[in-house]
Formats: sequence, structure tokens, C-alpha cells
Amino acid sequence: MSAKIAKTLARQKEKIAEGNFYEAHQQLRVITARYLKAQDYPSSCDVLYNGALLLLRAGQGGSGGDLAVMLINDVYMKGEYPCNDENKKRVLEIFHAFPSQEPTRKRFVNDMVSWSGKYGALERGDAEIHHEVGKAFAEEGEAYDAERHLIIGTSASPPILASVHYTWYKTDQPHLAAIYASRSVLPYLLAGNLASANLALSTFTSHLTTSNPALLAMSQPLESSKSGLSLRIFPSIPLLNFLSLLLLAAQKADASLFRQLAKYYAPHLKEVEGLWNEALAHIGEIWFGIRIPRQSGNPLFDMMGSMLFGGGGGGGGAKPGGTPRSGTPAPAKKEIEKPPAMDLD
Repeated sequence: MSAKIAKTLARQKEKIAEGNFYEAHQQLRVITARYLKAQDYPSSCDVLYNGALLLLRAGQGGSGGDLAVMLINDVYMKGEYPCNDENKKRVLEIFHAFPSQEPTRKRFVNDMVSWSGKYGALERGDAEIHHEVGKAFAEEGEAYDAERHLIIGTSASPPILASVHYTWYKTDQPHLAAIYASRSVLPYLLAGNLASANLALSTFTSHLTTSNPALLAMSQPLESSKSGLSLRIFPSIPLLNFLSLLLLAAQKADASLFRQLAKYYAPHLKEVEGLWNEALAHIGEIWFGIRIPRQSGNPLFDMMGSMLFGGGGGGGGAKPGGTPRSGTPAPAKKEIEKPPAMDLD
């Protein structure tokens, strides 16, 4: 940062401390406009980055957000800034400085993701940025916003997402555990991320059995001495067992096992056909080579855009408490499920 810019920022910091927020904001915009006209992107970046932080930390979400959006669109995008650690650090610091209820924050997030997709390695946006944004939304209880970012986050994202879904599940009916678990498991499979799908399911199941020890006591182990694979069957939650066995089938890339599962669990899958059918069809193609008719557009991104299940049901809001389904499956019958005969090796 040049001495001139440092003095400019010091003066605006004094104005902000005195409560002259509007004047500071306007002067920061005018100064930035001069640098932008000269295509001096480094100086513009220094003014906008520091100015945005000063205003945001003073509780001025609208003014700080305005400068933050300028930083992305007028500096990062027009200056073709690469999505590297230094540039990500700036925008993530700004993101974390936003008041959670500031409307400008969502626009900033969208612009930040768009920039990282254009000048980073992944078209869908940088994984670290998605993780940090999703984690923040999760901590705020914004389930829909959290899952849409954590699904394409980092390897640290699945436990956070599964915990969001378990917290959400606890506000609903006990027999719907698999519905909530599927909100992370199926999208991770659609994204081609088996490791994250497994981690999400194991995290959700761990929460479930910790809170309900009787479930663990009643569960049945299904193990393989050759492959070392191990999972548990829960007699009262057949659709949760289906998800576990689906992950096993995906690991083996075994189409016959996938078809066997679909047949064995057909009566239970009918309960969620409006929720899972499209996802399972695409999973069949991605993991097992079972072709489906081609559609226009990108089916994965289309489904991700509506978060697979199309948002909430009757009471759905952005926070846990709404329902993530279009219909409520009936409670499972009180009978002991025998795991299907499968070769785990």
C-alpha cells in the first residue's frame, strides 16, 4: 500500500469513528473511481478492500457491502485477478465481516463465487470459498444456503453439512431420518464425490445412534473379512440402510448390485419416489453406467440449483423447521428387516 493511500484510509477511518459513515463511503467511492479510470487496479484494490472492512466492522453493512461488491466486479473481474490464496484471503475476510442479516452479503457471495469460477480451477467456484460460506450459513442456521455451498466445498464440508441435516431432522418426525441424511448423501454422489457421501452418512448416523442408543443396540452388522468393509443395518429405518448399501455398490461400481438394491427396496423407495427418483436415475448413470435419456442443460447443476428436492414443503423456510420434501413417507412397519444377501468383497 502506498503512503498516499495509507493517509487516505487513515482520514476515512477517523470519519467512520466520528460516525460520518455516509461521507466516508462517498469519498472512498470517488477516490476509487479515479484509480479505476487510470486502470490502477492495485490501488483500487487497496482502497476498496480496506474501506469495505472499515465500514463493515463499524456495522455499516450497506456501505461496506457496496465497496465489497465494487472490489469483486470492478477490480477482481475487470483486472482479471487470479483466484489464488492472497486474493481469496481478502474476499473471505470481507465476507466474514458482513453482518449476517445484511442483504448485500448474498450478492457479494454470488459475485465472489462467479469470480472464483471464472479465474479459478473450477467452473462451479472455488471449493474453499464454498466451504467457508457454507460453514458460516450452517452456524447461522441457514440450512438451504449452507447445503448449496457445502455440497461443492472441501473434504471438511461433509461433517458440517450432515450435522446441519441432523439438527434439522430433530425438528421433524423420527421415522424421516433417511430423508434428511439423503440431502447430503445423494448430492455428493451426483457430484461424483463418494468419499464425502460416505463421511456425511457416517456423521449423520453417528449423531443418530448417539442420541438414540437403542438403535445401535438393535442394529445388525454387515461385514466383509476380505475387503474390510463394514456397515450396520437398522431394522426400523430401511431407507437409511438403502443409502448405506448404495454407497457400497458405488464403491464397487457394480450395476447388478445397484439393480438388486432397487428391487429389494422397491416397496420402501415408493415412499420417496417423488424425492429420489431423478437423483437415483442420474446416480445409476454416473456410478453404474446405466444410461438415461439425455436432457437439455446440465442435470447435475439443474438439480443442485433447486437443491435436489426443490426447497421446502408446506412450512419450508431457509432455517431448520421447514420440511425438505414434497410428501411425507409413512412410518416404517415394526418388523425386522433382513439385509439383502450381498457379496461385499
